[in-house]
Amino acid sequence: MSNKKYLAIDLGASSGRGIVGEYDGGRLTLRENCRFPNQPVRLVDRLYWDILRIFHEIKQSIHRTSLDGDKISGIGIDTWGVDYALLDSHGHMMSSPVHYRDARNADIEAYVWERMPFERIYGVSGIQSLSFNTLYQLCAETREDAHRLERADRLLFIPDLLNYFLTGRMASEYTIMSTGALLDARTRELSDELLGGLGIPRSLFPETVQPGNRLGRLLPELREELGVDTTVVNVASHDTASAVISVPNTSGDMLYISSGTWSLMGTELRAPIINDASRRSNFTNEGGADGTIRFLKNIMGLWILQESRRQWAREGREYSFAELETQAREAGAFAAFIDPDAPEFGTPGNMPARVADYCRRTGQHVPGSVGETVRCIYESLALKYRYVASGVMELSGVRPGAINIVGGGSKDGLLNQMTADACGLDVVAGPGEATAIGNLVVQMMSDGELGSINEGRELVLRSFEPTLVQPHDTAAWDAAYERFLGITGLV
Repeated sequence: MSNKKYLAIDLGASSGRGIVGEYDGGRLTLRENCRFPNQPVRLVDRLYWDILRIFHEIKQSIHRTSLDGDKISGIGIDTWGVDYALLDSHGHMMSSPVHYRDARNADIEAYVWERMPFERIYGVSGIQSLSFNTLYQLCAETREDAHRLERADRLLFIPDLLNYFLTGRMASEYTIMSTGALLDARTRELSDELLGGLGIPRSLFPETVQPGNRLGRLLPELREELGVDTTVVNVASHDTASAVISVPNTSGDMLYISSGTWSLMGTELRAPIINDASRRSNFTNEGGADGTIRFLKNIMGLWILQESRRQWAREGREYSFAELETQAREAGAFAAFIDPDAPEFGTPGNMPARVADYCRRTGQHVPGSVGETVRCIYESLALKYRYVASGVMELSGVRPGAINIVGGGSKDGLLNQMTADACGLDVVAGPGEATAIGNLVVQMMSDGELGSINEGRELVLRSFEPTLVQPHDTAAWDAAYERFLGITGLV
């Protein structure tokens, strides 16, 4: 049997990669063929995604497969959630997609809830309250211009938009749609109540398709330009949905963290959990592959550290992540805590100063060095993971034997150890390329090479060795957790 190859385009909020996956019938191997920064562009008072640059880089990755002699059997694209582009009746973008961190979303929730209370929005969609959810962003559009959505012909989420650029075909993939609070979580279809109640035309949305749908061949002009003729597959195109596919757990209750710019922590269920307790705790029910529901909570994640590192670079101090980890290890333990999900940490800016301000405002020791700042961020993340884990277990009834950490953050040894210590559970770390692997698994299922998600997870276990991290010194972390709850007001 000849090996088969597939190309996963994995777009995160700060970078993108093209990864060629080669399957020999028993194991999967990965090779990165392209990597590029994904940096937003500010024009006047608006923050946009540089979608044309992103598409150019995707084309370079596809072309590279031809130059490298990789005959690929498919292409799949996954990205972050909620963001979209509006297209006119000629199929042209009306503007570049607006970034979810744009300031237009800052106060939109109160505006929306005057028209429809959050209790009802959550009761239908099962989606947590986040000011940048697609539903809220569309209301921000109409607040600025009451007729903008009327002038639009179609709305495409980012992976659906890029697939359209490749194939000329429009479709809405289920997992990416599910992030935006537009669907009825129980029927898994667009909600007429939500759309109609907030003045969003249902006609904006093309046909909904499930992961594994074979969308179409590359456009003829792209086949000629890139020297590649293959099929584009709708994978589980929300990056977290792809990452969860690759969680190497086939034996029972699952508790995962998809760790990167964001930390998405939750479990996998067959049906949504929508009740007063889940709403008050702001848990979300997003669509997964093979009819699953990702019951999870967004945590600000490594964004705070990444943005701190950018600030230090602006000040002329360049640190690698390894150097930051070393300095954090040398700093004193449990000196100060933040709530990683406090509003001031959600937008770009001088994050070390914001950490210091938070600690000062809450009467704590104010971090005075890079190492103290990084340690504060790490310990606060680990303690927030414990807080969210307890909510997942209480609401869902799952009783995991370990926490599976996948994604780029799974390579962070210090944070993994702190997470095990804080939560009192083993951590199983890896694979690091979880999102790309989940993308490839769906392509292989679509191509008939794998029969189920469980077969995909067994393939992950055969192909990528995870790292086991066991907890220690949990008593000190128990005491720190009580202080953390009091300081952050999460009691």
